[in-house]
Amino acid sequence: MNKGLIFFCCSCAILLFSIINLSIGPIINGKVNSSSISITYDSETINTYGFDWGTLNCAKLSDYYDEFKKAYSEMTDKEKKYIWEWKINECNRKKAMHDMEYTSFIFDVVIGFVCSLLGLLHYLDIKKEFVSKTGLIGCGCGIIGFIFTFVYLIFNGIVYTNYYDTSIYKTDSNGAIAELKGGKYECFYYDDDQLNVYSHYAKYSDLIKKQYNYNKDLEEDLAEMGGKCRLSPSSCMQSEYYEPASIPKDKNGNDCKFLYLGYVQSTGITNKDKSDRFLTVLILSLFVCLANLALALFGFLLFRTPGDF
Repeated sequence: MNKGLIFFCCSCAILLFSIINLSIGPIINGKVNSSSISITYDSETINTYGFDWGTLNCAKLSDYYDEFKKAYSEMTDKEKKYIWEWKINECNRKKAMHDMEYTSFIFDVVIGFVCSLLGLLHYLDIKKEFVSKTGLIGCGCGIIGFIFTFVYLIFNGIVYTNYYDTSIYKTDSNGAIAELKGGKYECFYYDDDQLNVYSHYAKYSDLIKKQYNYNKDLEEDLAEMGGKCRLSPSSCMQSEYYEPASIPKDKNGNDCKFLYLGYVQSTGITNKDKSDRFLTVLILSLFVCLANLALALFGFLLFRTPGDF
């Protein structure tokens, strides 16, 4: 396979994957829900609203943070980390992902279209004298496209694995949140730091799992329990262990080995759809990154030796 054909194939791959990304991107297609972020400290709540993630006013949160640090000198490092900095980082990262999703996807479509068109013309022996210029264009576009797409990859991965837009409690695949061990119940998702309440909520990367979507078996199991072996998630947010006055019994009179949320959190598949979109564009964007690198490399080679097209 000659350099010109590889150049053309890379351009087509960028165009194809970018069009797919545009059609399924979670932000572009309006599949993410939250357009507000709030911080509550000492009974005061600071909200930032936006039409979407791209218009969130993260500077407002940062300004209030600076004011509160001066007014509340006793604020601990953990309070700063989990109450303030976590939310400010969430705001900045979601906003950056929004901007880069539009920027990288659209730019990659343009790159793919222009370079594949030029490559096709040269492959058909049209304007072969401009091959060196086409190679230079491909090299420059490939480098810029790689940078934009790689930055998007980073923000997508961070948001996908760390944040959420709807508060859905984490459970295991059977809907349980605690297990009986030594006369008390160990909470599955408790973090050593009580202020880290975020460990109790399912992130975008978790939403692909069956317990956060329509699950007939889980619905039937919870219904069969008849309201037994249930626990409020708030009981696990302040302690690693839940110690009831007496071990609860199931409907057969046996000790409850596990405690469950007690209700199904979703009867649809929208959570899975959202998580699938994040993951799919993450994988396809990785392919686009590689294709952009190849485009830049073979564009440079064509610029050096245009006769090899």
